[in-house]
Amino acid sequence: MKLGAHMPIAGGVWKALVDGRNLGCECVQLFLKNNVQWRAKPYPARTIERFARERASAGIPHVFAHASYLINLAGPDSSARTRSIAALVTELGLAAALELPFIVLHPGSHLGAGEAVGIRQIAAGLDEVFRLSPHKHVRVALETTAGQGTSIGSKLEHLAAIFDAAAFSARLAVCLDTAHLFAAGYDIRTPAGWDRIIDQLDAMIGLDRVVAVHLNDSKAGLGSRIDRHEHIGKGAIGERAFEHIVNDPRFKDHPGCIETPKSKDLREDRRNLRVLRSLIRC
Repeated sequence: MKLGAHMPIAGGVWKALVDGRNLGCECVQLFLKNNVQWRAKPYPARTIERFARERASAGIPHVFAHASYLINLAGPDSSARTRSIAALVTELGLAAALELPFIVLHPGSHLGAGEAVGIRQIAAGLDEVFRLSPHKHVRVALETTAGQGTSIGSKLEHLAAIFDAAAFSARLAVCLDTAHLFAAGYDIRTPAGWDRIIDQLDAMIGLDRVVAVHLNDSKAGLGSRIDRHEHIGKGAIGERAFEHIVNDPRFKDHPGCIETPKSKDLREDRRNLRVLRSLIRC
């Protein structure tokens, strides 16, 4: 895998690339705006130009975005869902301005309406987003989830059902999250366990739809349905499991991005990336 990290954008969206370069990242994930605010303005030309310059200077092969945590397409029809659709359309435009290939998105929470209803709402919401967005080169990568609360995406069948129901499924992709898979009940600690899940995904959706992997250990145990990321090797998954994951030849050229807790000086990212790099077999 091509290893890297989610980078902060405080001070400018281009700052993520500067920090990524300093850490020797081969991939960088970033938010396109403040992830806990709805409001977003188009980037001024100087920001887009600065981002392009820093990207060329950093030479990071994989740069992509993560959508705001506020967006929920799975909920019932409401002002919040309407706002979520508009917000995702806006973020697709921001990603297009920076020439990013995809945005990672949590599928959403059905809020008590049930999984089947939530899945239909997600598919319909994505269809509306894509109809409103002319930026066809920017895909939405649905992320596997831990299954906390009423969230959709803790089962591979959820993602497959969304793909099947969506009219614009060609614009959809998948982002695997190791902590979420584990908390959802998928035991990825052994090569056989990992292979079993990947084979299921291939049969249901196709490995060509996988565009990124989030490499996170888990504070919570197998099947806990609790979404808590931990530093690599410090959680319930364990360091050994990441060896067969980062060396899976099927994902040799895929971005493998950590989303582990960090301080302003990014020392935890340095440590986690060092551990993962030590596991890569030449």
